Amino acid sequence: MLDENLLASLRAALAHVREPIEIVATLGDDPVSAQMRDLLETIAAQRPDAITLRTDGDDARRPSFALQRPGQPARLRFAGLPLGHEFTSLVLALVWAGGHPPRVEPELLERVDALGGGPYAFEVYMSLSCHNCPDVVQALALLALRNPRVSTTVIEGSAFADEVRSRGILAVPQVYLNGEPWVAGRTTLAEILDRLDTGAAARGAAALDAEPPFDVLIVGGGPAGAAAGLYAARKGLRTGIVAERFGGQVNDTAAIENYPSVPETIGPKFAAALEQQVRAVGVQVLAGQKAKALEPTGDAAGLHALALESGATLRARTVILATGARWRNLGVPGEAQYRNRGVAYCPHCDGPLFKGRDVAVIGGGNSGVEAAIDLAGLARHVTLLEFAPSLKADAVLVERLRSLPNVTVHTEAQTLEVVGDGAVVTGLRWRDRASGAEHLLPLAGVFVQIGLVPNTEWLEGAVARNAFGEIVVDAKGETSRAGIFAAGDCTTVPYKQIVIAAGEGAKAALAAFDALIRQPVR
Repeated sequence: MLDENLLASLRAALAHVREPIEIVATLGDDPVSAQMRDLLETIAAQRPDAITLRTDGDDARRPSFALQRPGQPARLRFAGLPLGHEFTSLVLALVWAGGHPPRVEPELLERVDALGGGPYAFEVYMSLSCHNCPDVVQALALLALRNPRVSTTVIEGSAFADEVRSRGILAVPQVYLNGEPWVAGRTTLAEILDRLDTGAAARGAAALDAEPPFDVLIVGGGPAGAAAGLYAARKGLRTGIVAERFGGQVNDTAAIENYPSVPETIGPKFAAALEQQVRAVGVQVLAGQKAKALEPTGDAAGLHALALESGATLRARTVILATGARWRNLGVPGEAQYRNRGVAYCPHCDGPLFKGRDVAVIGGGNSGVEAAIDLAGLARHVTLLEFAPSLKADAVLVERLRSLPNVTVHTEAQTLEVVGDGAVVTGLRWRDRASGAEHLLPLAGVFVQIGLVPNTEWLEGAVARNAFGEIVVDAKGETSRAGIFAAGDCTTVPYKQIVIAAGEGAKAALAAFDALIRQPVR
């Protein structure tokens, strides 16, 4: 089941297992159970001195397996095969269960161990092609392995399709707590702890308020913000990065194949490497924080004040805005109502949930056409709707799209409404702009791929923005306010690409350094 590269990685990881582990499997006679048995036997064979495989489990979900210490109750279970993007989650769970310490900030581990209340019974639904799922799976697995008040079951959606349909799950990751829907979408360990420990936010805000001023404070942890942090810290400047989600939209990128010196990688892996690098040079990463308002030179010392939604305020001599962008919404009736209930924005994450069903893709650019091609391998039929008279994607993608037998393309198509039955999407209403005729398309899912919107609404009145909301910058990344710089997808710089954002971030940091060395000594 595992190729030689995966087997070598597994063998190297299991060398870190220090204490005995039991794998207790609940298997059936189906093909997935046979695959699970093969996988678990392979794992146990790598460390027979430390790993024992039992097949006498009696869990309600079949096939599944629990990881536990001998003589202790099972608190972590995988239902279905944790392969694809989740193979790393399985390997980490094995080494953590075997006593190897996780690479997590000490303060976070202290919060995990000290978490009270409960009991907390988590169920997390994932798909093997979802690149946002591993963060959630690994966070909840770590909680279960370290805190006896927590149990976690990781469920591979396609292996338990009936269960997924009965709960109306149409997007992953989807987390249930004690049998009730709890959180959908990517979330971090810190955010999970904040939700469980309601006093954590107030304590964190008080600690942030006490922070001394930064030389450079960066808002946003994507490629632009990370590059800015790296360059600023290497100049010896006290540097901080405020990031709601480190890596930004890169985390939602399935494949990166055009970054110089990196032939191929995936978004979450690239984002993790960015964070590791900036932390290594001494950048203070303030994760899970969202900016609320910016007051340039807001006090007598000439410091800029950045207010956070947590209630804290940070101060800095210079600020670099690198807030990136987000997927643009359709803005039609039904879109918000059925988000994560048939309306989706990530075909890689949520596509497997629509296997054998009819779906639509809105948008004829590269993202939309790539999504339609991807979904055509899973869905029964894909309908692509493009508002313009022709598709805007690269010719090679359009040629590939039109070669697929289960794809229909409509240009000059205006989306009017996402239709549903109150629980899930059942159709899409659209108008042919050429003829004026309206159509109702029965389907189960709508994937929106119509471009980006800069995350700059919160900067109203702070810096100049253009009609599209992009921050206006000059050749050095300077904004309309002295000491405030900007970089990446939130700015007027054309071509929204990772490599361009990183270069602009480095440039903004150098410009901030240049401004700082010319300030009067205080």
